[in-house]
Amino acid sequence: MSGAHPELTQSLGYRFRDPALLERALTHRSKSSDNNERLEFLGDGVLNFSIAATLYERFPQLTEGELTRLRAGLVRMETLAGLARRLRLGGFLGLGGGELKSGGHDRDSILADALEAVFGAIYEDAGFEAVHRVIQGLYRDALAGIDPQSVLKDPKTRLQEYLQKQSISTPSYNVLEIVGEPHQQRFIVECSVPGLPQPVRGEGLSRRAAEQQAASSALEALLARDA
Repeated sequence: MSGAHPELTQSLGYRFRDPALLERALTHRSKSSDNNERLEFLGDGVLNFSIAATLYERFPQLTEGELTRLRAGLVRMETLAGLARRLRLGGFLGLGGGELKSGGHDRDSILADALEAVFGAIYEDAGFEAVHRVIQGLYRDALAGIDPQSVLKDPKTRLQEYLQKQSISTPSYNVLEIVGEPHQQRFIVECSVPGLPQPVRGEGLSRRAAEQQAASSALEALLARDA
């Protein structure tokens, strides 16, 4: 495939009619006022609908709440950042000097936002069917590996069950920091699990949400260790 960033477009399986859209999607706000924030907003909506439609078709037996939980796991920042790393997206990003020096090209939030912006750019370039195909391709393995019975339990429950099966003592959770104004607080929580070399962190708009994210990351680390 020719055009802007041929390696990236080949990995995506999509060639842009308007390469300027891809350039904007890859431009962080620290680099230019013509950045990817609006495309990120659009891409977030497109991604959520694409995944929702797929789950709705694949799992007709699941309730609205169960489908919502499944979708949340697939579209969360860490999942998106992992997909972005597979695409080596960080190497294509346009970042300002400060972000470059601080390693912004490999920061989860920047990678996730940029991938959503790419989805938004594809939608702008060719419509929903085109971006839906790209999303389905990137999520093929994740979608194929879904086990509704295990995934639908919340992360803390799944971590607890995993540790019990391995005869490992229960995890501990500790609030490290609460940041932001009272109406926009973010909780940073640490989850310590025997068997992991260091505690795992999670963030969320509530302590519970932060603990769930930390538990999910801890379980992923344990499964990766045992693979």
